[in-house]
Amino acid sequence: MQQSGQCSKSYLGGNRADDADLRALRANISRKARAKMHQTVTKPIDSTRRWWVLATVVAAQFMFGVDAFIVNVAIPTIAVDLHATPAQIESVIAIYLIAYATLVVTGGRLGDIHGARNVFLAGVLGFTATSLWCGLAQSGVELIVARLAQGATAALMVPQVLATLHLLFTDETRNRAFAVYGIVLGLAGAAGFLLGGLLVSLDLAGSGWRSVFFVNVPCGLVIALAAWRIMPSVPRRAGTRLDVKGSVVLFAGLLCLIGPLLFGHDVGWAPWLWAVMVVGAVILVAFPKLEQAVARAGGMPLIDLSLMSDAAFLRGLGAAFFFFLANLSFYLVMTLFMQRGLKIPPLSAGLACIPLAVAFVVASRHSGARARHRGTKVLIEGCALQIVGLAALAGLAFHVEAPTPMALALTMGIFGYGQGLVMAPLSGAVLATVKPVAAGSASGMYGTTAQIGNAAGVAAIGAVFFAIETLQSARAGFLVSLALFVTLIMTCIAFLTWMRRASASS
Repeated sequence: MQQSGQCSKSYLGGNRADDADLRALRANISRKARAKMHQTVTKPIDSTRRWWVLATVVAAQFMFGVDAFIVNVAIPTIAVDLHATPAQIESVIAIYLIAYATLVVTGGRLGDIHGARNVFLAGVLGFTATSLWCGLAQSGVELIVARLAQGATAALMVPQVLATLHLLFTDETRNRAFAVYGIVLGLAGAAGFLLGGLLVSLDLAGSGWRSVFFVNVPCGLVIALAAWRIMPSVPRRAGTRLDVKGSVVLFAGLLCLIGPLLFGHDVGWAPWLWAVMVVGAVILVAFPKLEQAVARAGGMPLIDLSLMSDAAFLRGLGAAFFFFLANLSFYLVMTLFMQRGLKIPPLSAGLACIPLAVAFVVASRHSGARARHRGTKVLIEGCALQIVGLAALAGLAFHVEAPTPMALALTMGIFGYGQGLVMAPLSGAVLATVKPVAAGSASGMYGTTAQIGNAAGVAAIGAVFFAIETLQSARAGFLVSLALFVTLIMTCIAFLTWMRRASASS
């Protein structure tokens, strides 16, 4: 009996040792598997092929950018053809931005969960289908719903562009890749206005305004085919799932915050609008606590909570927010001043913006090489150059009674070159400290920040311009707006400097 007990004791002891060895072996295998997956995600593919992948994803970014501007040109024709009310026409433009801005973080997170390639393909095909729906719409309400769906599918597609660049270009070519991305951003707006006017004027096969949406169909199919064939597949992160509760709360919070900014002018900034915005702000302030609760419950938060401890990334988002506050709002105020204040015809006003667009593209090409040698200093230099351009515009507007389009074009060129120096490398600088596994979530947060900045800038500074124009003149409104732009860009410089300090200490 004693021998039997000793044997049993020895046997049980052997099991514990074997179990310990087995656990150690499993842990080692798990570490190797994670390392292999990390290598799969971060190891660049063939150098030639990844540039084709870059061309594919930035083509989707270009299509998205063009679509954001092309509709503006076709709006008068759409209003007549669909018998749409002014509120419906404004909603056609605004709902696209709202849907994109409120869902882009969700799209980025889905890319983390299911892989950038899969979500990118779903987004491109969805964007193509909803573009066709927009072109076939038979009423203003139907077009608004279709535009909502189009913005939502864009929120799936666009975050994967930055995430793919972040994953594939980890060597010395990174700045060059982001410079290409910046050039595409610069060209998309100009191409949207030009292509929209051209398509509406040509009236291809009697399609009229509908062709501005139909043009996305063949382009989207080609991009989807190219992505399916050459875009690298990233393994799904095991055990991950979408934080549906977080997605709904973030959507509600951003919708409450952005919606009143976009529609406030139409309803005379009624008191209830401010109440809705306060509710949106409260929801967004409470959102991180909800995400922490999701993490404690063993779920996967919509926003990678590790990003909240990345000081450089958060400060970079602050810089991006203030930069984009002065982005689209500048073009709005500049256009209003030229056409309403100086009575410059629309075509001449558009031509005056061409030097700005050219300067932006040239700066975007130069910024990559300069960023390799000077880092974030090139962003600060670009902001300073923007301020010089704004000061030149202010001097011209203040001292010259009727500045010519050529004179305005030359001064806007200074601003455009500075803006190109910032916009092209800004996203890469903000994402520089982000781990590859959080690239989708981080790029989604960056995209949301940019769109909130654009929307808030257009609403707030546009309201200031209109108020001062009513009280005094368009020239006075323009000068005050320029002063606001300078203040915003100086704040952006402060955040960039703060970001550099965090990057240096990490």
